[in-house]
Amino acid sequence: MDLGSGKPKLPALLTEHVNLAFLNRLPARYARRRPRAKSNTTHRGEDITSLQTSFNFWDGLRDLQKHHWRFSDLQYPVLLGLTLFSLWIAPPAAALKLFALMGAAWLLCMPATRQFFLPSLPIWVWLVYFFCSRFIPTEYRPHIWVRILPALENVLYGANLSNILSAHKHAILDILAWLPYGIMHFGAPAVCSAIIFVFSAPGSTPVFARAFGWMSILGVSIQLIFPCTPPWYENENGLVPAAYGMHGSPAGLARVDAIFGIDLYTTNFTNAPLPFGAFPSLHAANAVLEALFMSHCFPQFKFFFAAYAGWVWWATMYLSHHYAIDLVTGGLIASAFYYYCRARWLPQRQADKLTRWEYDYVEVGDRHKVQDEETGRYFSLGFIDHHRSNSSDGWTVASSSSSGTLSPTTSEASTPGIMDLTGDGQNWDGHIPPRDVDLSEVVISR
Repeated sequence: MDLGSGKPKLPALLTEHVNLAFLNRLPARYARRRPRAKSNTTHRGEDITSLQTSFNFWDGLRDLQKHHWRFSDLQYPVLLGLTLFSLWIAPPAAALKLFALMGAAWLLCMPATRQFFLPSLPIWVWLVYFFCSRFIPTEYRPHIWVRILPALENVLYGANLSNILSAHKHAILDILAWLPYGIMHFGAPAVCSAIIFVFSAPGSTPVFARAFGWMSILGVSIQLIFPCTPPWYENENGLVPAAYGMHGSPAGLARVDAIFGIDLYTTNFTNAPLPFGAFPSLHAANAVLEALFMSHCFPQFKFFFAAYAGWVWWATMYLSHHYAIDLVTGGLIASAFYYYCRARWLPQRQADKLTRWEYDYVEVGDRHKVQDEETGRYFSLGFIDHHRSNSSDGWTVASSSSSGTLSPTTSEASTPGIMDLTGDGQNWDGHIPPRDVDLSEVVISR
């Protein structure tokens, strides 16, 4: 012991062979770094909350040129393929199709517009894919299943729940079913995106948008491969085999048109692109996905969001648009997308932050959580055992809708256990933060 300094020292034999790499894995409450030189400093919060303002097309091309391609980038060729397929089967309009492709490319290359349109690209592709699916030639379409859903309904639940719920009709019930099914369903994704953008951790909205878009694309693909008739078909035609070219039906929504005396749904649902796309229910899937993401961001209102999803589920069966098996399958698909995204890309909520502008850093994913023996809490180790799938160019899966980065932009160096999402390990000022921790820079606290 050094009596002069009053601080104990470990013998050299105990310290010279100690591997200090584990200190990089300490959670933030156990370790902190001393401030670095001014040249390596990034001001707190300026990266993860700021928005891109450049409308320069060439800036976007330079970002794309510097982008380090990853396995997750395979989504873009798939989206391009779906878009080209949809435009190819659509009626001839070469000039309009070329203009649409050029406009989309322009929006995706300008940084100011890319930060919003790139995360939502799967949603736009899904809309084109859905509305153009009506032009798929009949000879390439599979058999339409009429009996399988009613049979599954009776096997699983012992009765046709849709017919039971729709047996007793009333104008008040029609309005209560119309609100979530015919109004809120179409505006909820935009409303949820806006709320999540403002009041959740930076980078949450892009994850929600991509999950929503890819889930919808998968749902439409299943409906095309496995077309099934909804309850209204059984009510109107029995179990007579269905054929392509038959019109759809507004079912219970026709009563809503009668109440208001206007044609809100009759014509649109009669000419629906997928009249036999009952399985799975995207109404149910959308409601579940929205409820799960909103519950992640606002856990104090999770019962309200669950009630909204249940409200949508009831409305779909009351209006005779879906069987219960359609709803359950849609909910399972939405849950799978949500939990996979939460484990890999969704930023964690910080209870003491109200808006996105209060975040100094974000922790992404929850696949690596360790329990603190003293407090019983769980802290995340981030992505310490695999590559960081983010980049400051804004083209990767978990890129922020603001500046394309979710990096911890503090006046100190990166904190262990908090994910550095600046892509190549660089801050926006071009300096590479050190990746190792010196023993002299770590303070262990009890």
